[in-house]
Amino acid sequence: MNRVCFSLILVFLLSAATFFQGSFCESRKHRSSPALNNFDCTSVFRIQGNVYPDGYFFATLNIGEPPQPYHLDIDTGSDLTWVHCDAPCVNCPKSPHKPYKPRNNALTCKDSMCTFLQHPLNYPCHNPSDQCDYEIEYADHGSSLGVLVKDSFPLMFLNGSSTRASLVFGCGYDQEISSATQAPFVDGVLGLANGKSSILSQLNDKKVTKNVFGHCLSGQGGGYLFFGDKLVPSGAVWVPMLKNKIGNHYSIGPAELLSDGQNVVKGGLSFVLDSGSTYTYFSGQVYEAVLSTIKRNIDVKQLKSVPEDKTLPVCWKGVKPSKSINDVKTLFKPLLLRFSKVKNAVMEMPPETYLIVNKKGNVCLGILNGTEAGLENLNVLGDITLLNKMTIYDNDKSQIGWATANCDRLPNADRHRDIHFYQSEHGFDEL
Repeated sequence: MNRVCFSLILVFLLSAATFFQGSFCESRKHRSSPALNNFDCTSVFRIQGNVYPDGYFFATLNIGEPPQPYHLDIDTGSDLTWVHCDAPCVNCPKSPHKPYKPRNNALTCKDSMCTFLQHPLNYPCHNPSDQCDYEIEYADHGSSLGVLVKDSFPLMFLNGSSTRASLVFGCGYDQEISSATQAPFVDGVLGLANGKSSILSQLNDKKVTKNVFGHCLSGQGGGYLFFGDKLVPSGAVWVPMLKNKIGNHYSIGPAELLSDGQNVVKGGLSFVLDSGSTYTYFSGQVYEAVLSTIKRNIDVKQLKSVPEDKTLPVCWKGVKPSKSINDVKTLFKPLLLRFSKVKNAVMEMPPETYLIVNKKGNVCLGILNGTEAGLENLNVLGDITLLNKMTIYDNDKSQIGWATANCDRLPNADRHRDIHFYQSEHGFDEL
């Protein structure tokens, strides 16, 4: 499955006002003291999924009373979290869990955040008591239409405390999936961009966590997601976030692109980080320069082009079928992004972060032409480039960081009582 930039979005409405149930970082046994009300909580979620063949990563969040699990596609390119709604749901693809059932908890037009941002032109508020609708259109022309609701999100933290926060999200009753992609087998989308409607922003507004989150996507599949800053490594490389003219996307730059110590593109490049995109997209000229460089370095005795393989636009066949990237990665050279305004700020792109091995045993390029995909001059770093890295989005300091990591296990386990708390489908698990 290949999502074509599933979540670089145009948002017509964001969220409505929220409130918090219970004290901050509330202990499982007793309420926390005021001293704990310091944004000091970090919550961790297990990630499932992969770049190939599934084409997406998801985390499980529990919602409601009693809590029900929902698999949510992790999307740093959009703000609003939404789940399939039992409304009934029109055009909704098959999902792993029963649709969310509202219980007279829809927001109305008089809610402050509903009026704070532009209301959908097709679904305007005529009366303060009208329900607050939302409509999101994604860059691949998929969309979600629904109503904003508010319900309980139970969370457990690394310090052993837990809480239930009442947060706003979308109950989507009409979804459109792009014809270019197969629908992910999930219950909805976890919006993690830096707008006010994101789950993280709401938790931060209520002083539950710092406005920091990160993800670690394993090249073997799976990984983890965290809200808060307690897992941020000391050795991370940091660059400033770029301000965006449109949307709340996470962008970094300027940078130059290199291969084998030589410039591929000399500089001035900016990049959107989008976990809602399976693959990486470069604008037409950048893509052609990268493709030319990769082809020039290929040993034609070892790899031959196979245009008949339509897994991705560019694929090669080896002397014998490959079982994994490890079989072919020595035949390709790493790419580097070097950021000009921060000393020694380099993002490495080894072959395993821009190539896949498909079911035929061929190796395919996971960098696509973004101009042909309708992204104009945007350069988008998707899941494949973010593999085997802890990527941190610090909205408090307006910076993005990364560090090479083993995403198959939580770092610094000894600092967290040798117990890894994850949100599970049936409550909280200790691993």
